[in-house]
Amino acid sequence: MTDRKTLADAFLSTTVMAGANRGPLAGDASNRRYERLRDGTGRTAVLMDAPPEKGEDVRPFVRIARHLHGLGLSAPEILAEDPTNGFLLIEDLGDDLYSRVIPRDPSVEAELYRAATEVLVVLADAPMPALAPYGPERMTEMACLAFSKYRDPVVGQDATAQSEFAARFREIMERTTGGKPVLAQRDYHADNLLWLPEREGAARVGLLDFQDAMAGHPAYDLVSLLQDVRRDVSPEVEAEMLAHYIARTGADETAFRTAYMVLGAQRNLRILGVFGRLGLDYGKPHYVDMIPKVWAHVMRDLDHSALEPVADLLRASLPAPTPEVLAKLKRA
Repeated sequence: MTDRKTLADAFLSTTVMAGANRGPLAGDASNRRYERLRDGTGRTAVLMDAPPEKGEDVRPFVRIARHLHGLGLSAPEILAEDPTNGFLLIEDLGDDLYSRVIPRDPSVEAELYRAATEVLVVLADAPMPALAPYGPERMTEMACLAFSKYRDPVVGQDATAQSEFAARFREIMERTTGGKPVLAQRDYHADNLLWLPEREGAARVGLLDFQDAMAGHPAYDLVSLLQDVRRDVSPEVEAEMLAHYIARTGADETAFRTAYMVLGAQRNLRILGVFGRLGLDYGKPHYVDMIPKVWAHVMRDLDHSALEPVADLLRASLPAPTPEVLAKLKRA
């Protein structure tokens, strides 16, 4: 079998970055790898290496990137592609992740989050490509990862509690998260957003992780942005951006705020399970270390009256992330 380096070299030899110097860039939780390329003139680009034999597929990234570009948003431009072998050459949007820029100058937090919220305002009214629905059934299934991949490995399976939760939670979601769907990027947070101050408006936000986009509720990406487990968004900024989005889109305030809290619970329950799975099954314990922050978001979301039918059940069923619980999730 031809190795990835040989395939990458062959791909790059056909592009404008043939012969460029290459250096690694930080990856993510997927099987994708990234390299920054720099040619003799100082021009840069990024190589995405997404092995198809490991379940990766670059075609959704290409499709969504071009759609977002067409809306005037700053997804990376696709410079060259080899979908068969899983390689893309894409525009280099730099290194100024929100999670790096804000700690250097905390005074810019509100400006950056307002720009990121404006991206979601653009998507609220934009035409949407054909996308799979991220609706109550799928979201309830994903929320159940809090049982199968967080609770069960620690304290044992409780099929009755999980089944009861699923029935109640799906009903809540059907009641509170209807309406016109939008393109939901589903991983819209400070580690996936780049600050591009030389651009204007919503284009000042560089977008990185959108290949798993689905047709979801408009509040979903706002929750992802503001209930961020990787960095603490100040309560003031969260409140301001929620109000800003509602004002800019004309959303029904009561319904939108309710959906925001319900989707916050759904997303954070899913993340509990995903981080547990990354620790147990993939040997990535640093994700387990973020579980206490996820737990804090879940507990706050459950205080909303719309979640009363599942709040007591979840508090009784899911173990708090004590040091002993976290250690069990790192045992692989």
